[in-house]
Amino acid sequence: MKIALGSDHGGFELKAIIKELFDQLGIPYQDFGTLDKESVDYPDFAAKVAEAVAGGDFERGIVVCGTGIGVSIAANKVRGIRAALCHDVFSAKASREHNDANVLTLGQRVIGPGLALEIVKTWLGTDFAGGRHSRRVDKIKAIEERYL
Repeated sequence: MKIALGSDHGGFELKAIIKELFDQLGIPYQDFGTLDKESVDYPDFAAKVAEAVAGGDFERGIVVCGTGIGVSIAANKVRGIRAALCHDVFSAKASREHNDANVLTLGQRVIGPGLALEIVKTWLGTDFAGGRHSRRVDKIKAIEERYL
């Protein structure tokens, strides 16, 4: 599984920690920026990651900003993206099992690095359960078709 990874300046340090985890575990990824801590606009990086996932080049994406809220909102504007803001392990697991989330968003100023890495590992290691959840995800897709 290849991961699209991005952040703004407010998530840059946590993104670096996630990259270290990926390097240790041999998880392939591409960093879509930002590449330093200079102030940038989070929608630019959320869009790059979301478009890479929606385009099929990456199975999943992770985007980090200060709270995770802005990048979640921005990523969810891209057709085919189900971005989930997760600040606990239970939500990370449920976002994959129940919602087939394909983008994880995190807030560097909200959670510490240890919890963030547990969330990332759980999210990456959890499959979509299908079954009754497929019907619900299909309804989300139908809403997307009406409005996007």
